[in-house]
Amino acid sequence: MADTNDATLGAGGADRAHVVQLVLGSMAAQTLRAALRLRVVELLGDEERRAAEVAADAGAQPQAMYRLLRALAGLGVLEERAPGVFAVTSAGRLLDTGRPDSMAALVGMFTEPAMLRAWEHLDEGVRTGGTTFTKVFGKEFFAHLKDDPELSAQFNAAMSQGTRVTAAHLPDAYDFGRFTTVADVGGGDGTLLAGVLGAHPKLSGILYDTEEGLAQAAGNLARHGVAERCSLVAGDFFTSVPEGADLYLLKSIVHDWPDDRVVTLLGHCRAVLPPGGRVLIVEPVLPDVVAGPNGGLTYLSDLNMLVNVGGRERTRDEFTQVCARAGLTVTSVTPLGEGNAFHAIEAEAATA
Repeated sequence: MADTNDATLGAGGADRAHVVQLVLGSMAAQTLRAALRLRVVELLGDEERRAAEVAADAGAQPQAMYRLLRALAGLGVLEERAPGVFAVTSAGRLLDTGRPDSMAALVGMFTEPAMLRAWEHLDEGVRTGGTTFTKVFGKEFFAHLKDDPELSAQFNAAMSQGTRVTAAHLPDAYDFGRFTTVADVGGGDGTLLAGVLGAHPKLSGILYDTEEGLAQAAGNLARHGVAERCSLVAGDFFTSVPEGADLYLLKSIVHDWPDDRVVTLLGHCRAVLPPGGRVLIVEPVLPDVVAGPNGGLTYLSDLNMLVNVGGRERTRDEFTQVCARAGLTVTSVTPLGEGNAFHAIEAEAATA
């Protein structure tokens, strides 16, 4: 097998190294997945330990574990303080399942074979514009989740972990004080709604999702101390959304679907919007022109929507267009902080 280290030699070494780093990205992801499955971070804890001790506790072959720990140190998840002696870095602690800021479920979900197999057919998806997940699994992504309760629970946990940063920033970035009741459409376990209600004690909430999506919601809302101000409603947002709110919140929902289905969903929100009510879409907003390589993650998310669910990330103009088709007018687009791709896109009922 060719030695990838050779790719950094000679003219254009920096560019060659960049390409190698990109092409080995999937290996780095699987290294993190192995660390999760072997509970490396939990076994190391807050102390430095020898690789052989970690291997014994994990039931792993000592030399192979040493090689894994070295790779994790090279990736910045661990540090090797002496030959064969390792400790967890601040980044590595995010893989600890017991921490409140853990990203373990998110890492586990995005290294899950069910999330990755459709990517093997990305070229076909680009040629046809169609979702390749259905070709691989014989059903749509969310139907697959519904038929696999364990995977569905993992997905819900990953979405909850991915929403925590937004839940911390959105309540201060948007004026929720104008409203009385916020309906979180497709809100999963209520992580975002709990953040909003916690910061605005006068607000009431409606958490709306499928029964599978709401499976962990009651406990999560209770842990955040907002359960008494929030009702849970199960349903299909492509059929209807519940009445009774003056703000309809959709976070990381619109990007899951193609334009026609987004128009249907937003149309249901428009149909129950009271005078003065608003729809608030929380999504990444793509710039009109790619601003260098630092925004690459959002474009990878866009391709993930293509192959797995058939949706897309959108520019401001594209959000404006789908909202207009649903009878809504975009009134503001507010970034949720420097370096954060997410924006709060507010829309109101369009006037005739």
